Amino acid sequence: MLNKTIQDWASLAADLDIEGRAFINGRYVDALAGGTRETVSPGNGQKLADVANCGIEDADHAVGIARAAFESGVWANRAPADRKMVLVRWAELIEEHADEIALLECLDVGKPISDTTGVDVPSAVRTIRWSGEAIDKVYDEIPPTPADTLALVQRLPLGVVAAIVPWNFPLSTTAWKLAPSLATGNSVILKPASNTPLSALRIAGLATEAGLPDGVLQVLPGPGGSLGRHLSLHENIDGLTFTGSTEIGKQLMRYSGESNLKRTFLELGGKSPNIVFADSNLEKAATFAAIAVFYNGGQTCTAGTRLIVEDSIRERFVEMVVEKSRGWMPGNPLDPATTMGPMIDAAQLQTVADYVDIGQEEGASLMFGGKQVMADSGGCYHEPTVFDGVNNDMQIAREDIFGPVLSVIGFKDAADAVRIANESIYGLAGAVWCNNINVAHKVAAAVRVGTMGINNYFGGDITVPFGGFKQSGNGRDKSMHAFDDYTELKTTWIEFD
Repeated sequence: MLNKTIQDWASLAADLDIEGRAFINGRYVDALAGGTRETVSPGNGQKLADVANCGIEDADHAVGIARAAFESGVWANRAPADRKMVLVRWAELIEEHADEIALLECLDVGKPISDTTGVDVPSAVRTIRWSGEAIDKVYDEIPPTPADTLALVQRLPLGVVAAIVPWNFPLSTTAWKLAPSLATGNSVILKPASNTPLSALRIAGLATEAGLPDGVLQVLPGPGGSLGRHLSLHENIDGLTFTGSTEIGKQLMRYSGESNLKRTFLELGGKSPNIVFADSNLEKAATFAAIAVFYNGGQTCTAGTRLIVEDSIRERFVEMVVEKSRGWMPGNPLDPATTMGPMIDAAQLQTVADYVDIGQEEGASLMFGGKQVMADSGGCYHEPTVFDGVNNDMQIAREDIFGPVLSVIGFKDAADAVRIANESIYGLAGAVWCNNINVAHKVAAAVRVGTMGINNYFGGDITVPFGGFKQSGNGRDKSMHAFDDYTELKTTWIEFD
């Protein structure tokens, strides 16, 4: 993947053989009704593939196969060390096909090729390998009991897990869901986002090649409104994990209550605060303020969309951020020099444009950007956009835009910064930039989010949990804590004669 040019990637794209069929019982198959839907590249609007449009009958078929595989013990009863070997080999195969998978992710999502080669594919590999390596280090427990008794606390797989993943990080979130659920011995039904299914379908075939038994992993592309709903209501599914919008997450919780009370874990939206104090390294803080909101075109649940800046430096700092924003003008995702690609589709592009209009109507000052660009490309490109003079009462400060729109809000002191940061229904991520370690720690502790950076943004790796507070969801991806979501605790109490 090193030293490839835009021409190299374009040539590889032209020759790419794309698999669009569902993956059921260890093989690629058409949807039972034969339906397909086109998936197009948001970079140029051109068709990529015809993808299976799975329906309720496909879901029932796949769940039955997954249940049979689980009950057989072909995977669930396999020794953790053996499951580890399969997952580690799977990671190796993804690594061996890194260029192909990175290109699929680039074309399907519109992500810059530099991101998919440098972040998305390596991250998926690390997640799967780490989870595999960790699973034979998870011990059961023997609690303290009287001498004539023995208690065992075992961690057992849930059974059949449905995983519904979003379109903005399809490969990364697929790995976050599949790695711990498979490592702990579950069978999994994966429903990728209907408009970005390609990388998930590809790595499913590699899982079988790595030695994952048939029926343990199924991948069903199809619409969330019908297919996702059916899986969420299915009485023969034991657990549901979802990454996506808060609105849909609430609906899935209702479905759990209406069906079999399946374990439901949600990673949802955000409106993350990025707090900058006057004594911080302003150059670094400005650089990361742009990264925090423009990376992946702002289509990131953890995006630092509320830039909360101490009043004494606000004007100067906004100028610095505007200058940094100029380096995030969108471009062709196949160009290694591109830092920001398109919005996922025309609907999301329109959503961003609507919020830009709303921000101006609300009285915020448009300092940079605000327009669609590269319309002649056939893609869905929008400029990085910076608003100043924002307050938390404005829609652009409250609502999850999911696009490259930054709202700058001033604050007077630490207490004011914390108040502004916490005035949100969300609590996913945030950061504080401050060289006074006492202030930095106090502010970081007081902001109600699942992940908080001090003098960094997007900090963390596979070793630490990821998830939110409040309406940003429950449960945790990544780290050893992810295993908790996919297991049940069983107590066996033994009394001796």
